[in-house]
Amino acid sequence: MEHWFTNIAHALVNWLMGLGLSYAWADFILLIVQWICIVAIVTLNVIVLIWLERKISGFIQLRLGPNRLGPFGAFQTIADAIKLMTKEDIIPTKTDKWIFMTAPMFFIIVAVMLYAVIPMGDGMQVVDLNVGLLYFISVGSLSTVCILMAGWASNNKWSLLGAMRGVAQMVSYEVPLALSLLGVVMIVGSLNLSDIVKAQHNVWFILLQPIAFITYFIAATAELNRGPFDMPEAEQELTAGAYTEYTGMRWALFFLAEYTNLVAVSALASTMFLGGWQGPGLPSWLWIIIKTYLVMLVFMWMKWTFPRIRMDHLMSFSWKFLLPVSLANIVVTGFGLEFFKWMGWW
Repeated sequence: MEHWFTNIAHALVNWLMGLGLSYAWADFILLIVQWICIVAIVTLNVIVLIWLERKISGFIQLRLGPNRLGPFGAFQTIADAIKLMTKEDIIPTKTDKWIFMTAPMFFIIVAVMLYAVIPMGDGMQVVDLNVGLLYFISVGSLSTVCILMAGWASNNKWSLLGAMRGVAQMVSYEVPLALSLLGVVMIVGSLNLSDIVKAQHNVWFILLQPIAFITYFIAATAELNRGPFDMPEAEQELTAGAYTEYTGMRWALFFLAEYTNLVAVSALASTMFLGGWQGPGLPSWLWIIIKTYLVMLVFMWMKWTFPRIRMDHLMSFSWKFLLPVSLANIVVTGFGLEFFKWMGWW
């Protein structure tokens, strides 16, 4: 069992208390340090992910992808980040300035908050909540408010239409996404993500809940506004959707938040269906990284393989197919659990 993460946290708290701070202040400072580490890891990870997605898209579309700056074009994302930080920050005259400026900040804050409950290794959680899954779903749903803020504050009909489309899509697919996870919760009997990981010691839940995993993956793709479900910002219809009026770092924050959400959703999929940090031989934190990246590779593969679908088909697919399937999965899981209990196998 790996407890080095917990041991370091306890050592830091004890050291701060040795300096004369109370336990409450020491615990508060530990929480700040943990959040700083999460933000740093997320930022560095996004740089890698953007490069990786460009390479994968290039491979799928028979192109080279980034290949000029640095080995294999590895410095291209860094150059783009420098460009975005130095671009002019334009705020249109008739926008609602405070909402316009704070929307991208709230979006990235909501995305980072998701990592508080994800077990990134054995005992490696910022907060081990008994309702960790409920926290993840609840906080993740706040991103719809941020997108609506951006579209409304821009005072632009394209931005508002893009925001309304985005909110409608995300709300529609949040329902089957949440319901797809209930089968796992019924099997484990807990909303604690650590308990869910430990319950997969003998068998991963992707084998017990394959329909739930597929439903979750499709719903998460739409929830993230990734292809082939990226209609809210389809270039041929709505330019950049809710982000049309944003430039420079404000636009980059939305972009950063989308990739941050991608990692969080992939980590949750690994936690709920792929055994989380469990695995032979390697450190627990390395297992969750490997599984999360495998899920993200499938997300990227889907985006650059399938064409966009029509908006009405997109919405109908959620309410007329995914929702009944997720409800049916809950019913079948309930019957299965009762049958196994009746047979004495559970």
